[in-house]
Amino acid sequence: MITELRDNDVSALMVLEACALSGVSAALLSEALGSDKACVLGDWQENQLIGYALLARLPFDAELQAIGVRPEQRGQGVGDQLLKAVLAVAARWQSERVLLEVRESNAAAIRLYKGAGFQQDGCRRNYYPAAEGAAGRESALLMSRPV
Repeated sequence: MITELRDNDVSALMVLEACALSGVSAALLSEALGSDKACVLGDWQENQLIGYALLARLPFDAELQAIGVRPEQRGQGVGDQLLKAVLAVAARWQSERVLLEVRESNAAAIRLYKGAGFQQDGCRRNYYPAAEGAAGRESALLMSRPV
């Protein structure tokens, strides 16, 4: 079941992020839980948080800042359900588009986003530090979708 997370969900969210490794800092997640400019959605299964999405409210758009899913739950539709919930929140906010950026090597996430109607708008060259064990830097793909 997907719900909007609140301040009292912070410990479950931190445990999830520690294994999902989406790259969002604990400080940003904590701040987002109490903000009217962000929404953190959580997918609960048997009283365990198995996935989350962080959406930031911008003047005309919304930005998907992270989706994190427990490794053992990946490939089971959790990200897809969270993305649908993100789009519903963006519609409630009356956002024109949902924006995101994704590592160009993250094929699973790119498939998820393209399947939900996102299109690539651009690329930030050498944006991310290299993934663990790799040298150099990695580009970010910029994607968006109308709400």
